[in-house]
Amino acid sequence: MFFSRSRALVLLTCAALLAALLLPTASSMAQTRLKVVATFSILGDWVANVAADKVDLTVLVGAGSDTHTYEPGPADSAALSEADLIFEIGAEFETWLDALVEASGTKAKRIVLTEGIELLPLESHEHEHEHKHESKDADMHHGGEGDKEGEHEHGEFDPHVWHDVSLVMKMVERIRDALIEADPANAESYTLQASLYLAELGLLDGELLLAVDEIPEARRILITTHRSLAYFGARYSFKVDSALGVTTEAADPSAGEIAELIERVKASGVPAIFADNVSNPRLMEQIAREAGVKLAPPLFTDALGEKGSEGETYVKMMRYNLRTIIEALK
Repeated sequence: MFFSRSRALVLLTCAALLAALLLPTASSMAQTRLKVVATFSILGDWVANVAADKVDLTVLVGAGSDTHTYEPGPADSAALSEADLIFEIGAEFETWLDALVEASGTKAKRIVLTEGIELLPLESHEHEHEHKHESKDADMHHGGEGDKEGEHEHGEFDPHVWHDVSLVMKMVERIRDALIEADPANAESYTLQASLYLAELGLLDGELLLAVDEIPEARRILITTHRSLAYFGARYSFKVDSALGVTTEAADPSAGEIAELIERVKASGVPAIFADNVSNPRLMEQIAREAGVKLAPPLFTDALGEKGSEGETYVKMMRYNLRTIIEALK
């Protein structure tokens, strides 16, 4: 009997040791989680919707912060050094990223989400550009001659692609595919979560396309602080104009350029113009006052809002922008 019990105890002990060797511990599982970096808040929200709880996600430029003027710190370099994947918009939107990547020594794979997307060229407001996505053409008016500095800094193309939901859907598919390639063990989860999110985005895109009819065609003009809504205009049939160029880093417009914009506002017949959540509203307050129009509540343009706000997610942000534009212009 003693021998049998001892033998059983030895067998149980061996089995426990074998199980401990073969089965990953909680700490080892945590170490194998994919480490992912997203450059700014809007992009981070897309990644979070696809990745769910399967990755460790770091967002460099948080909610309410301006990616154009962002200055990376040591924590950002550390996050990149440990990353497996880096998701970025590209099109020279994150002008500071190349230097940060080099300084961090990261071996992470960079996923540029605008690759393969037809981007809008940067043009002065005197020129109109016809651009076709999957539905309609639209004319677009851009900012004044003071834009040239911003154009030089950000290359030939407008990087603000996220204001066209149909393009976001393409970028979400790229996020899904990159996550699956890097972490095939969780492919089923990434595929499911992406499908759910793409369905939500498809509904949002249709909602935006239909809601435009609430605004008289003559009033479908968006005049904003900086030139960030060209893709929104192209997709959803608005003309757009701005006080600054494509980046908030551009020099403030001269008195003459402000006067020209005031005259364009008056000539447009719009009842309101718009500030945004990453820029000081004083310039647009001045233009609204001197043009005799209202300054609408600020739009979420280059960043999500803080948690609990109406712009805390990409979908909420776009719905808030839509409601604000309709209420201001109809």
